[in-house]
Amino acid sequence: MSVPLALLGLLEREPSHGYDLKRDYDAFFGRGKALPFGQVYATLGRLARDGKIIAGQSEPGDGPDRKRYAITPVGTREVEVWLSEPVAAEPYLQTVLFTKVVLALMLGRDAAAYLDLQRATHMRRMRELAEVKRGGGLPDALLADHGMFHLEADLRWIDVTQARLGALAAMVRAQ
Repeated sequence: MSVPLALLGLLEREPSHGYDLKRDYDAFFGRGKALPFGQVYATLGRLARDGKIIAGQSEPGDGPDRKRYAITPVGTREVEVWLSEPVAAEPYLQTVLFTKVVLALMLGRDAAAYLDLQRATHMRRMRELAEVKRGGGLPDALLADHGMFHLEADLRWIDVTQARLGALAAMVRAQ
């Protein structure tokens, strides 16, 4: 997740105080991992330095004085470009799962046991995500679906790799 771009997008919606940006970020994008206040204000400082937002005058509030931030045309253009670009589809073919299997085979360790452990871990996470879907709203369900689909793909890969483990072991030992 690109925090600067998410904050720019929130500011394109409407000018906001840092506190409000953090609240909105956490509500929409921070599921399970809230954005630290320090990161919010450091990011806002960099965005202002780069001319993507401007900070208004300090305003009195319930606590310390607050600044209302607004997006500039430069920031709006960056959000527009970012939203129009597709997300890269797994740019790296060598995943951590694959690396661990090959290294286990190279080192004479039990790659099948590693794959079994990984399957069990993925299944446990899928059950957790199923609970999130049952107990949450639509955003939680959609995010849980996204995670589950990735886990399902990994599980299919684990099954295929386990079926081909003998051939992979022979190839690895031959090199």
